[in-house]
Amino acid sequence: MSNRISIHIDQHVADVRLNRPEKMNALDEEMFQAIIAAGKTLTENADVRCVVLSGEGKAFCAGLDLSNFDFNNAEGLAGSKLLERTHGIANKWQQVAWQWRALPVPVIGAIHGVAFGGGLQIMLGADIRYIAPDTKLSIMETKWGIIPDMAGTQIMRHLIREDIIKELTYTHRVFSGTEAVKYGFATHTSDDPHTAAMTLAREIASKSPDAIVTAKRVINAAPYLNQADGLLLESKAQQDILLKENQLEAVFSGMQKRPGKFKNFR
Repeated sequence: MSNRISIHIDQHVADVRLNRPEKMNALDEEMFQAIIAAGKTLTENADVRCVVLSGEGKAFCAGLDLSNFDFNNAEGLAGSKLLERTHGIANKWQQVAWQWRALPVPVIGAIHGVAFGGGLQIMLGADIRYIAPDTKLSIMETKWGIIPDMAGTQIMRHLIREDIIKELTYTHRVFSGTEAVKYGFATHTSDDPHTAAMTLAREIASKSPDAIVTAKRVINAAPYLNQADGLLLESKAQQDILLKENQLEAVFSGMQKRPGKFKNFR
């Protein structure tokens, strides 16, 4: 992994930061590869129970680096084979956002400054998003004659009213962090999103990882299932963790009013 991403893990919480502050964490090829490598590293680390995702410097992410529009650059848009599924169900461009949704453990976004285009879509991959009220956001892609295709259309449809998505997509209007919460792009405003996200992450990391990971998996699947399949998945998931060591420890530690001593979920 390049120095475009920093990862610091403490007490089961991974503090992950986009680290190209001189370019407002814009997405060039090296940043794409670093983000994907970070997701793989976190997925494989059983000690991680929650992730906080943020950006160094004055912005979360300003979106695509203009190098992507160099049509002589085989690594940019000109050389893209968008239909190839290079990362499971996703291509490279989609993976940088979708991987946070697919990560087994919860991901909390801490957003400030700017989240334009691809940066907004990466933000949406997080399960929970704290945002500074004065953050500037935009579904910027139509400015460049393209559409939001970094998993944005698939994630936004479950968070935001269709008419709001269309208005913001058609116009690439810049909106605020306060509006982002109102529309459904973000969860809470905070004057210090990173501190708020880390506080919540530590709380989540103190719970039974079996319960947290299972809950994320079931909640993510729910919108795509019919009622019968959804109820059955819920029952199967509960059966898988019920009376196991971590579930019993959650009961005993709660009754004894002490911190839980949980084993990693895998």
